[in-house]
Amino acid sequence: MNILGLSAFYHDSAACLVRDGEIIAAAQEERFTRKKHDANFPEQAVRYCLQEGGIDAKQLDYVAFYEKPFLKFDRILHTYLAYAPAGLRSFLMAIPLWIRERIWMKELIQRELGCDCEIFFPEHHESHAASAFFPSPFSQAAILTLDGVGEWTTTNYGLGQGNRIEGLAELRFPHSLGLLYSAFTYFTGFKVNSGEYKLMGLAPYGQPKYRDLILGELIDLKHDGSFRVNMKYFNYGVGLTMTNAAFSRLFNRLPRKPESKLTQSDMDLARSIQDITDEIVLRMARHVRRETGQSNLCLAGGVALNCVANGQILRERIFDHVWIQPAAGDAGGALGAALFAWHQILGNARKADGINDSQRGSYLGPAYRNDEIRAYLETQKIPFTELSDEELPERIADLINDQKVIGWFYGRMEFGPRALGARSIVGDARSPKMQEVMNLKIKFRESFRPFAPSVLREKAPEWFELDEQSPYMLLVAPVSQSRRHEIADHQQGLVGLKKLLLTRSEIPAVTHVDYSARVQTVTDRHQPMFYRMIKKMDEKYGCPVIINTSFNVRGEPIVATPDHAFTCFMRTNMDYLLLGNILLEKKEQKPLDRDMDWLREFELD
Repeated sequence: MNILGLSAFYHDSAACLVRDGEIIAAAQEERFTRKKHDANFPEQAVRYCLQEGGIDAKQLDYVAFYEKPFLKFDRILHTYLAYAPAGLRSFLMAIPLWIRERIWMKELIQRELGCDCEIFFPEHHESHAASAFFPSPFSQAAILTLDGVGEWTTTNYGLGQGNRIEGLAELRFPHSLGLLYSAFTYFTGFKVNSGEYKLMGLAPYGQPKYRDLILGELIDLKHDGSFRVNMKYFNYGVGLTMTNAAFSRLFNRLPRKPESKLTQSDMDLARSIQDITDEIVLRMARHVRRETGQSNLCLAGGVALNCVANGQILRERIFDHVWIQPAAGDAGGALGAALFAWHQILGNARKADGINDSQRGSYLGPAYRNDEIRAYLETQKIPFTELSDEELPERIADLINDQKVIGWFYGRMEFGPRALGARSIVGDARSPKMQEVMNLKIKFRESFRPFAPSVLREKAPEWFELDEQSPYMLLVAPVSQSRRHEIADHQQGLVGLKKLLLTRSEIPAVTHVDYSARVQTVTDRHQPMFYRMIKKMDEKYGCPVIINTSFNVRGEPIVATPDHAFTCFMRTNMDYLLLGNILLEKKEQKPLDRDMDWLREFELD
């Protein structure tokens, strides 16, 4: 039985193919269209999933869309009515699109796919919950989903048992942790639904100076983690911005203009809202543990990509084990909708061994064989060297040790926002200069942005305060005390971005200014070549940790094809590119016959 899951029309459209309960393929539309966070119908992602499954649309048994359009339209109409006459401009922009197209989702899907198979519409947070629990290794677990808003729900907790999930309680719009965090994302000059992770990365440079003000004026936080937002200060209900003039008066400043200089106020705002987010998530987690009595927790929804808050849950030992859907945002709704159809609607059984998940490492996108890559390079007259499976790990480890930056394109593309060793840029975590080099010369992004480490799973506790596996780079953990460098007394008082000047550990390129790191633990189960390369780095050079950042530049989606990878390689200061078993060296390449003023092509977010 073939079930196609879809998410679309808000941000990060995606498709997923599930066959007899097994995830066959999943991908975001942005990877194919090269439009970051593409929200359009995932035409190319669907085409890939069907191709990977060896079927066409007429062979689909069911389609599952990740939310209920009529219920969402109900919320939008009721919200505009509640705020009327405010929001007229927004109303005139949104409603015609809904009336013309989005409430007719069944007909739209059938038209796009060219098939008339039955279509299911689980609720938005049911799709999130399904994506969290059904691929998890647990036979039963508590489920917590948090995001901006689905139809009405913004936060939901429930219980997963066997092949069933059940929601127990929820928060509803406009009281939303995701939208609260996005409001501060907007106010500090970053792009909503894109720059939230920048706000999270900026937080350690600041102090929680505004914490009490936020708790006193913006939200009414309860012991169980529930809260109410004071909408006097926000414009996201029906407006075209997230915050309003009252918000600016409260903080005695205007929203930061995008691309302008970051101030200490921006850093303090980031730290304040991150601390409050941590506190809300911890209170919710404790409440969910008390109410469900479960020892395992599954997380999904856009807020579940806040790996700092996730790490807090783990360190507080509220639950014995935590599993987070790697495509926790709306893209993962496509996967959740398909699994919800298979298990919850159609009643099919589910197996869980308590150890291994069924996400397949989230390597669910397209792969390219060495002969396909070789043919592409030869057609383009691009010089290369081919490595055997035995040569490859040591060759790349040697290059990393020699301070080279390598584009790593190997195996099936990741599903979700994190590069996990299939579409990655890798470098030496021991280098005190590598963070600046990769930020400014490779990624073309802000200097404050931290890089993540990939570490051998068996060596992780020696380098990080982390006993759990973290295969999807969704947990932040402190660098081990034994690996830290002592900071001199005269350097203790550095503030803001000056904190970047200090070498804080043996792996400074992946150690954030608060000694934290967003860790990926690597095994040989799903990406054995990546594991073997890091293992060789440990054997030869005594360090089982490397830098792993996504294979893209600022404003551009992660690369999907060899052509994307080669273009990105040539437009940056990367030294080498690995495509499968084929290695390219920059100095051997001719300049691209394309417009080199290429940054204008990309949206600076």
